[in-house]
Amino acid sequence: MTKKLFIGGLSWDTTDQSLKDFFSQVGQVLSATVVNDKFTGRSRGFGFVEMDDEAAQKAIQQLNGQTLDGRAIVVNEARPREPRDENFSRGFDRRDNKPSFSSNRNFRGNRRGH
Repeated sequence: MTKKLFIGGLSWDTTDQSLKDFFSQVGQVLSATVVNDKFTGRSRGFGFVEMDDEAAQKAIQQLNGQTLDGRAIVVNEARPREPRDENFSRGFDRRDNKPSFSSNRNFRGNRRGH
C-alpha cells in the first residue's frame, strides 16, 4: 500500500525532480510534487511525496530535519484535507454572485469627516 507524506519547509528552489531525487535515497518514490502558488507560480514551501508504507516510515525517521536545498525540512504523514466551511463566502453572496458588502460607496480612506 502507498502512503502520502507531507514535506514542509521547502526552499523556493526545490523542484519536483530534486524532491524525488532526495527521497529516492530511502526507497522508491511513486510521485513527488512541490505545491506552487497559482498566481505567482512560486513554490509555497511545501509538497507531497508518495511512497510504499515501508519506505515512507523510513523517510519519516531518516529525512525529517535533514537539509534539502539549504533548508531543514519537516517530513510527516499527510493528513486528509479538511473540508471548507460552506458559510465562507469570500466577500460574495453565493446565491446571486454579487458582493456581500455595499459596493455603491466609494472608498475614501481613513480620513476623518468624509
